[in-house]
Amino acid sequence: MLISSPQNPKIKSLKKLDKASERREQGVFVIEGIRELCLADEMGYEITQLFVCEELLIYDEVYNIRKCKLQGTETFTVTKQVYESVAYRGTTEGVIATAHPRAHTLDSLKLAADPLILVIEGVEKPGNLGAMLRTCDAVKIDAVIICDTKTDIYNPNVIRSSIGTVFTNQIAVASASDVITFLRDNGIKTYAADLNVTESYYQKDFTTATAIVVGDEANGLSSEWVQAADERIKIPMLGRIDSLNVSVSAAVLLYDAVRQRQIV
Repeated sequence: MLISSPQNPKIKSLKKLDKASERREQGVFVIEGIRELCLADEMGYEITQLFVCEELLIYDEVYNIRKCKLQGTETFTVTKQVYESVAYRGTTEGVIATAHPRAHTLDSLKLAADPLILVIEGVEKPGNLGAMLRTCDAVKIDAVIICDTKTDIYNPNVIRSSIGTVFTNQIAVASASDVITFLRDNGIKTYAADLNVTESYYQKDFTTATAIVVGDEANGLSSEWVQAADERIKIPMLGRIDSLNVSVSAAVLLYDAVRQRQIV
């Protein structure tokens, strides 16, 4: 079916999904891009609709779309004008899809014997969250836990900035108190990144069950986390500034944990 008008009901409904309230009401979220679509499909997400603009579609990527299962998926061809009216990206690949979200609970996490976990508190910028999810996928940690029940991990900007790794990571979303209890009950040691301490992460052992906890650079971690953490650590700042972007800090700490685990 070819859709040539931006006023088509399917397109008008798709446009509304830039709002979190509409995503909750419709029970779907937007995936834009071939790589993101393929990762979501590979990880078992149910793709409900697929919109393809053949004028913008990269020929070499057609095979990747065909590899996707897309069973029961409604598929529509759209004109360039229609596609550009709903696309989030300035540069795009000609593919937009919708999919059902998942419940991300602590109980759903499947952890190894000595897991490595990133706990994120108070990071509201989708770009920072997406960047950390990319790092978590790169180091292949066990899980990402987000301490804010209002966080919308299916925000289009999170999906875009994570390059689809929002689908490849194990993610749970819960309150700080529930996360603290969960980690304690599972014997996972918590290391809170905190500028107001003297101990560097250099001397810490991340080879056992470990959760690295980070907060946004403006406000840091809440007092609840500062008090609950087993240890508070910092990344030494040797220049004139006193902090790194939270996504960079997370990357530094996680890669050191991976380095330690590869040496052992």
